Amino acid sequence: MHYFHLNTALEEYESLKQLPIQRQSSSQCLPPQHSNSLVTNNTVIHNIPARAKWKQNGVTIVGDARECNDIDHIYWPVDLFVHDDETIIFTDWANDRVVRCNITSKNIEVVAGGNRTDSQLNSLSGPINVLMDKTTNSLIICDRGNRRVIRWSRRSGTIQGEILLDNIKCFGLAMDSQRYLYVSDTDKHEVRQYQIGDKHGTIVAGGHGKGIGLNQLNWPTFIFVDSQQIVYVSDNENYRVMKWNNGATEGIVVAGDQGQGQALTQLSNPNGLFVDSLGTIYVADLGNDRVMRWPTEADQGNVIVGGIDEGQEANQLYSPE
Repeated sequence: MHYFHLNTALEEYESLKQLPIQRQSSSQCLPPQHSNSLVTNNTVIHNIPARAKWKQNGVTIVGDARECNDIDHIYWPVDLFVHDDETIIFTDWANDRVVRCNITSKNIEVVAGGNRTDSQLNSLSGPINVLMDKTTNSLIICDRGNRRVIRWSRRSGTIQGEILLDNIKCFGLAMDSQRYLYVSDTDKHEVRQYQIGDKHGTIVAGGHGKGIGLNQLNWPTFIFVDSQQIVYVSDNENYRVMKWNNGATEGIVVAGDQGQGQALTQLSNPNGLFVDSLGTIYVADLGNDRVMRWPTEADQGNVIVGGIDEGQEANQLYSPE
């Protein structure tokens, strides 16, 4: 079984990206290494049946060709959501851009970044999470390599973003129905809630340094916020998912916390996260190459897709984000 330490990989890759590496043409690209991603948008899905089953063979929608920065090639997608117009918007992390794909036509276009890797407002560096703010018709992007969260308008002619937050090692993003923005910070091991325009925010999970205590987190990655402002966090290096009720000073373990492993009671670097209206947890179990479903108050989860070693076959995943 493949165990993949995402924080180490990101740190190493972010360092490598500072080197003067020439991008390869499509005829020189290498076979794909990371091409799977879990939808982690705060779309409400009501009452998924407890006995629901998923087809075990997936269908590739975009990518699965080569690793390079041509418009039709994807290199390490991390986060995505499905928009109302049946398009997918996702972070093409290693190509420093956010991409939109039409599910029907398969046409894709760059909607943010993709120029060069630097800190200019028309550039992104390792964008790792994206969400839609429908009120302003804009994308909010965790521009992780530049240590900032930016807003990028979807209006025609937009060529650069605006900084919402800076000096933050952001990873996960979420927005609730009142338009509060939630951001996980892997340097400070915390999640903060922000009003748009507020630079300080309020700690809603963690904030007591790196650790395994119920009031601590260890490298929080993806987050989900429900209609009651309950915050769910993939506590990546503690191998668990935590639930923080509104105003709570401690979290509640809702999945994992049995050490790193591949048993149904365990997780290995959990990442992408979704919670349905019944409180059922859906989590991308990156190190075990699977997606798990964890019912409310259950002692163990069940595998809904993947879990058959890493690979590129239709029934396999490779480090799903």
